[in-house]
Amino acid sequence: MKKVLVVKTSSMGDIIHTLPALTDAARAIPGVQFDWVVEENFTEVPSWHPSVNRVIPVAIRRWRKNIWSTLKSGEWSEYKQLLQTEQYDAIIDAQGLLKSAVLVTRLANGPSFGLDKDSAKEPLAARFYDTSVSVPKQQHAVERVRQLFAQALGYNLSDERGDFNIRQHFLKQTHHEEPYLVFQHSTTRFDKHWPETYWQALIKLAGDAGWKIKLPWGSEPEQQRAQRLAEAHESAEVLPRLPLAEIATILTGASACVSVDTGLSHLAAALDTPNVILFGPTDPGLVGGYGKDQSCLQASECPPTQNNVEPAIFAPLTPEIVWDALSSKISLPS
Repeated sequence: MKKVLVVKTSSMGDIIHTLPALTDAARAIPGVQFDWVVEENFTEVPSWHPSVNRVIPVAIRRWRKNIWSTLKSGEWSEYKQLLQTEQYDAIIDAQGLLKSAVLVTRLANGPSFGLDKDSAKEPLAARFYDTSVSVPKQQHAVERVRQLFAQALGYNLSDERGDFNIRQHFLKQTHHEEPYLVFQHSTTRFDKHWPETYWQALIKLAGDAGWKIKLPWGSEPEQQRAQRLAEAHESAEVLPRLPLAEIATILTGASACVSVDTGLSHLAAALDTPNVILFGPTDPGLVGGYGKDQSCLQASECPPTQNNVEPAIFAPLTPEIVWDALSSKISLPS
């Protein structure tokens, strides 16, 4: 049985984008098993894939804020001991950063693979791998990781679209209820937020068409926004604060989603839930929705309008345009 260590520590979207590479490898190498080193806040994501045997949490983001405390507490020693308990047939650094190469990949036992200096985000990281491979940059992140794994593990990559292979994990947890949509309105950057007035108009369009709408949130400001949006129609429901696995279950059961550019949009894509993703300042070309029935709408490609909204970059991407795109993915609820 081949044992492989995956090094992909963050962020949530990048971790999700790594999952199809594991599916490829599992199909090409019967019995292969993966351990995965990941930031402590995202440990549940790798565990959803059936080929992941062990998840090793790392806390580089937290440790670097207080290095002395980390060393004194013994947390660093415990992490190294856990990391070095296995001898691996291959260690694949899919993060491509100096910190992942030095603090994870070089400490583990086994031959290491990573992107070469022309392919990695931080070229210096390539010096720390036993074997570095070339993967062209101008393609979707999912395809880049798939190609890295194929070269590192020595199999031919199929031309088929990558399979995240996590939907089945959540299907058994979904409950039968009347059809609903999920509107993922929250993101970190202000200029990536679709205007609230637009969300309210879309909720009214969906509610008047007979749809139930679920609004997730993860912080107090996001909860307050969800409550304001829900005022647009009685069919809108503000969800309680939920752990990531429960959000994934809700996304799995949804008829479709509308999402801003956020990690949860990648989660919806990985679950093969039809999804309309809204882009303003960011380019969906290399990191947009990857999966079945994913549509990326870019504000810059929409006809100009005189609408006075904030962020102004989203003014051309009106609720009517989004509703038309969403309607093409759903049939009217019975």
